[in-house]
Amino acid sequence: MWYEKEEGFKEIDTLGRSRTPFLFIISYDQNKIFAKAINDLDSDIYYKLESWRNYPVQKREKPFTFSKHPVAFSVYQKSLEKILEEIRSGNTYLLNLTFKTPIETNYSMKEIFTYARAKFKLYYKDAFICFSPERFVEMEGDTIATYPMKGTIDANLLNAKESILNNEKEMAEHVMIVDLMRNDLGIIGSEVKVEKFRFVEKIKAGKKELLQVSSKITAKLPTHWQDNIGMLLSQLLPAGSITGTPKKSTVNIIDEVENFERDFYTGVFGVFDGTSLRSGVMIRFIEKENEKLYYKSGGGITIDSDARSEYEELIDKIYLPF
Repeated sequence: MWYEKEEGFKEIDTLGRSRTPFLFIISYDQNKIFAKAINDLDSDIYYKLESWRNYPVQKREKPFTFSKHPVAFSVYQKSLEKILEEIRSGNTYLLNLTFKTPIETNYSMKEIFTYARAKFKLYYKDAFICFSPERFVEMEGDTIATYPMKGTIDANLLNAKESILNNEKEMAEHVMIVDLMRNDLGIIGSEVKVEKFRFVEKIKAGKKELLQVSSKITAKLPTHWQDNIGMLLSQLLPAGSITGTPKKSTVNIIDEVENFERDFYTGVFGVFDGTSLRSGVMIRFIEKENEKLYYKSGGGITIDSDARSEYEELIDKIYLPF
């Protein structure tokens, strides 16, 4: 059952107020919200949030095939040029541009989910899956933490770590998103701090390994925050790392430029265990539409973005993490 925006956030508040462990799934535009007690979940909904999971670990045994058919470079370049015009006009400084790519594989959606290696995973009724490397927020004790992820490079390139950390475009993009998330946490909390700035993690991306750059930002939560989880989440969404800055005008530009509905892609999902909350951003995302599979991916665009390298990053992010 999907709730509409206001009703969905109220249901999340109700479950939190009773300290009932529950799973929530929130679409990018927040117009579809799923919230249900863990004990009442249907048997075809699976999740993993680091060590929290509701399915057994299984070893992959059969080989897999995987092919992707990304949008033509000329189409991508045309969209990027529109965004650069908006940047030059001062309407946005950073925008996360995404596309929808048809894919083919001999694996079922459930098999992809089961064997995918990722910190945050979700399988919903053979309709969509995500295997995300990106946390959204975690709430524990009196602290909320968020981990915006901006900056990706092929780990096998010479001096890859130094290259990504010293790249001026990547630095500017990361600084902007950290500033945005600091402001977002300041809306609902106090004593906002950037505890770690631009740390690098390695992830498996099909045959490639990627380095991704993240930061950790924390704030002090209001007393009894568990009573108002829905309200708190509503003030943080959509996630800054998959929209851009300034958020409101950037979201409007995304709606005009992108040629598909994000739906649950770049939304968030999470679990409240009765005491603490963990959540992930729904990137690395596959959905089924008329029995065909589509992969949604993208990256951040700034005034210094190069069309060819951004296009290659979009393609690099289309993979199965086995």
